[in-house]
Amino acid sequence: MLFTDRMDAGRRLAEALRHVRGENPVVLGLPRGGVPVAFQVAQALGAPLDVIVVRKLGVPYHRELGYGAIGEGGVRVISDDIVRRSGVGRDELETVEHAEEAELARQAKRFRADRQRSAIGGRTVIVVDDGIATGATAAAACEVVRAQGAARVVLAVPVAPSDALAWLRTEADEVVCLSTPRAFRAVGEWYQDFSQTPDEEVVALLAQAAAGGNEDRAGGETEVEVDAGGVRLAGDLTLPRGTEEIVMFAHGSGSSRHSPRNRLVAAALNRAGLGTLLFDLLTSAEEADRANVFDIETLAGRLADATRWLRERESARIGYFGASTGAAAALRAAASFGASASSGSSGSSGADSDTDTDIAAVVSRGGRPDLAGPHLADVRAPTLLIVGGRDTLVLDLNRQAQAELRCENRLEVVPGATHLFEEPGALDEVADLARDWFTSHLAASSPMR
Repeated sequence: MLFTDRMDAGRRLAEALRHVRGENPVVLGLPRGGVPVAFQVAQALGAPLDVIVVRKLGVPYHRELGYGAIGEGGVRVISDDIVRRSGVGRDELETVEHAEEAELARQAKRFRADRQRSAIGGRTVIVVDDGIATGATAAAACEVVRAQGAARVVLAVPVAPSDALAWLRTEADEVVCLSTPRAFRAVGEWYQDFSQTPDEEVVALLAQAAAGGNEDRAGGETEVEVDAGGVRLAGDLTLPRGTEEIVMFAHGSGSSRHSPRNRLVAAALNRAGLGTLLFDLLTSAEEADRANVFDIETLAGRLADATRWLRERESARIGYFGASTGAAAALRAAASFGASASSGSSGSSGADSDTDTDIAAVVSRGGRPDLAGPHLADVRAPTLLIVGGRDTLVLDLNRQAQAELRCENRLEVVPGATHLFEEPGALDEVADLARDWFTSHLAASSPMR
């Protein structure tokens, strides 16, 4: 079994856990990678979501050998037998525990902010991770949850080796695992996208769940079926009350409307009063062919058609947010609107021409604007290019593309960030930059103001 990403794994795992729904469970995700999986499980089961912050206690001279674990609320699970056989003195063990307690407190505060830890006493608790290698952390989590008063512990993971599962079935009351491949070497091999989950993503998902799914976005999120030139594409439309501006998200290679990174940016835009439309540019069948995610003309044509659909539905100024190859599609589509608006030519289907008004602003996150080729010179929308400072190849390509732009533009480099902006604070900076660019240019260009 191969999962597209953690969100995909979470949705599949939720289907296998529907029998637990009647037990009124609490879902706990192991940070960081387990939280996006747990988010989907919690949403499907209508259950509260929280993190289970666990720190393994390792023998000082052999840190991989765990002699216990600690959790929030002062929970401490110790193997006296391993402590005795290790021959380590009490002072050394206390040094390990003090260091891990400090890290546990830091993580809990970082992830949960000022929210209270979910009460699990007497409840069924589903502990979720994105996969299991050795099972040590998952076992520690199960022990800690039980020590915190859980009545029943269910461990749920998308993929794990069979030998680890055999052991974990002695630690949890029930283990749910979708795949136990024979040739198991690493969890990441079973995901198309197993990029690191940044702290910011964990924080955003927990905040979203605590606010009741998407209810924190004033006006709420609505599932829509976008008509892109006769092709029906699934989408999520969020319209804060009274908004006059909407940002359409063009997802990049290997991504979808469920992209946690784009959703984090979308949430920041929603809080600033901007509407968002996250939708898939390709159907499920089309996504199976990797060549399609680099077919910029098709992607741009879909985006342009979806823009017309949105304009018929909502009276609002529109901007584009593109990531990876989606950035090229956004610029290509923006160029088609800009070129036709300036020339006054009659519209036709696809991304070649249009009589509608220009796109108000474009933001690219770690994008490939160079793939828009000669159409860059036709872009009229103010364009912001955001690139990680350590994403050197893409940074060079963005600089070359910027030289071809004739519109208002700016290149922002996030220091120390790599391509996916996984570093602490990097994705938050992207969201802030995008928010400021859109609020400035969309509002300024709105004819309704």
